[in-house]
Amino acid sequence: MNRKGIFRKEALENKKQQWEGKALLLAGASPWLISLISLAFIIFICGFLYFCDYSRRIDVSGEVITLPHSVNIYAPQQGYITKTYVKVGDEIKKGEPIYAIDLSHTTSSGNVSAETKIALEKQVINLEAITQHLKQNRHVTAKNLRSQLRKYTESNKETRKLVESSRQGVESMRKGLKNYEEYLTRGLINKDQLTNQRSLFYQQQSSYQNLNSQAIQEELQVAKIESDLLTQIAEIDNQISQNEYQLNDLRRRMIESDAGETVIVSAKSDGVVESLSVTSGQMVSSGHSLAQILPVKDIKYYLLLWLPSSSLPYIKTGDAINIRYDAFPSEKFGQFPGTIDLISKLPASKQELGQYSMALTDPRGELTDNYYKVLVSINRTDFSDKGKMMYLSHGLKARAIVFLEKRPLYQWMFTPFYNIKDSVTGPVDEK
Repeated sequence: MNRKGIFRKEALENKKQQWEGKALLLAGASPWLISLISLAFIIFICGFLYFCDYSRRIDVSGEVITLPHSVNIYAPQQGYITKTYVKVGDEIKKGEPIYAIDLSHTTSSGNVSAETKIALEKQVINLEAITQHLKQNRHVTAKNLRSQLRKYTESNKETRKLVESSRQGVESMRKGLKNYEEYLTRGLINKDQLTNQRSLFYQQQSSYQNLNSQAIQEELQVAKIESDLLTQIAEIDNQISQNEYQLNDLRRRMIESDAGETVIVSAKSDGVVESLSVTSGQMVSSGHSLAQILPVKDIKYYLLLWLPSSSLPYIKTGDAINIRYDAFPSEKFGQFPGTIDLISKLPASKQELGQYSMALTDPRGELTDNYYKVLVSINRTDFSDKGKMMYLSHGLKARAIVFLEKRPLYQWMFTPFYNIKDSVTGPVDEK
């Protein structure tokens, strides 16, 4: 059975509502003051939104590069490193050797390249001896033929003199024979004397003809010797040329054999050896990275950025950006200034982007956007910390804040309305 309270419910409620102290009502602030403060606050907000502005910015990844770039040396073929000519930090000139790579193969018969080289050297020695003998024969043959030619030429000259003298004698005897015939008609001589004179004339004429035939034979012999001189010398020269061609081919094959045995990897530009990736005795495959050469003359440092196409309308050469290097934390070293020096006009290809370590593709390997190459000139390339000097290097990662469009704050507030306007606007009239 529930027990009822001693006091009535109304009495208890009345007791709770009784004041325990005196109520004091304060006079409120003047409505004019409140209106004035509210108006000033509204004016301040409107002025702040109208006169103050904000620059939209993006934070992008970058990479420090040098112009000219550092030079990477790769292995041309598979083989073993047999010798290292330089060490890290050495200054090297263009064409100086860096590594020697052994490319030879060994079989049960021995080293293939070495045996091939020995065989080629023997062939070269034999051909050189044959060529030297041919040159000697050429000299002797030319000397003998020229000697014969000189003798026959001198003999032909003497014979021609005798022929001319004999011709004059024949002409003289011809005139004398005519005189003898006149003498016979006049009765000054008899027929026997005329016959004897005619016989002497015919003997002299026969001697002239013999001498003339001998001169012609000598001239033919001179022509033959001249022809033999040209022909035999040409044949010997042709043999010498063929041997020299074979010698050149053998020497080329020897060079190829040497190239198949050992390859010298040399520097392609002047610079300082920045790194060496392999050591003597190590096996390398084709395309294996061997060394890196850093240029030392007229080096310019740039920050390479890849900016999306949406930011391209808002940037121009000469714009300032803020740079934070991964190797020099901004918490300690702060941010560094940079100036946009070059903006590409065409988007970069996937192959060009693949040359750098920045990931700008999706998991499928497709580009997430069209990216444009931007080069930023760097004003400061050295840093100090507690007396220790540090320098920028090629490939150093960095992040940059690129400032885009600048608008008053009220315009940023109404950006959603601009988007709505663009979505509901009808076709744009080009006129």
